[in-house]
Amino acid sequence: MNFTTLVDTATLAALLDEPDWLIVDVRHQLADTAYGERVYAAGHIPGAHFLHCDCDLSGAMNGTNGRHPLPSADKLAARFGEIGIDSKTQVVVYDDAQGMVAGRLWWLLRWMGHDQVAVLDGGLQAWLAIGGALTQDLPVPRAANFVANVRDSLVDANYVQNFLATSRIFLVDARSPDRYRGENESIDPIGGRVPGAVNRFFRENLQENGCFKPAEQLRTEWLAALAGRSAEQVVHYCGSGVSACHNVLAMEVAGLLGSRLYAGSWSEWCSLPSRPMAQG
Repeated sequence: MNFTTLVDTATLAALLDEPDWLIVDVRHQLADTAYGERVYAAGHIPGAHFLHCDCDLSGAMNGTNGRHPLPSADKLAARFGEIGIDSKTQVVVYDDAQGMVAGRLWWLLRWMGHDQVAVLDGGLQAWLAIGGALTQDLPVPRAANFVANVRDSLVDANYVQNFLATSRIFLVDARSPDRYRGENESIDPIGGRVPGAVNRFFRENLQENGCFKPAEQLRTEWLAALAGRSAEQVVHYCGSGVSACHNVLAMEVAGLLGSRLYAGSWSEWCSLPSRPMAQG
């Protein structure tokens, strides 16, 4: 059985030693970029490899392409191959940030054509809650040949601007409500949002225990937000293309397929003052 959205902790515990399963730890903090490597070294799920949000899951910044620009497909394919991902691999990715960073790797693998990737529902906290073990032992990399088949699940700033005033796209902002309104902006130089965007804070996809809401509940909530629009019209963004992936994942869990990501997100959008912006 392949897992393509979420996998629960009991399933992971039962299949931890499966040879075609590969676990990836992507713990990260924006304000402490060495955090992930530090806590991974202190203890991680047995067999887990570590990928860094800035170094492995992002490309180089140039001042106008956002805080977490996408890496090239070639770079990603090489890195995925280095840790042992090939077409047969079931990838399980986790963090300790309610799936915010795990969703980024989930989306990247799906964008690269790899369907068998799932986020650990509830993250590291859920693993520890069932008595899951941690280890400091490092996995031995098993080099593999990852072949990219890049999908059309991405849009850029020009696409968003060209169709901003049309019904072709429906923008969904995954940031907290205050940042969506342009208040308390402490990360990007300008506060605000892309005009016309609606707000769906990524944490609204979760239950109080940090696990995703049931699929039917997510479907009901997302259909209400879409108000008759199709999933294919939806373009997700956030501050830098990380937490927006959580909303893509939530829609997939809900069976609403075909939404796309504006990876540059607000940090790219606000880098050019000529682009339209809204507040309030």
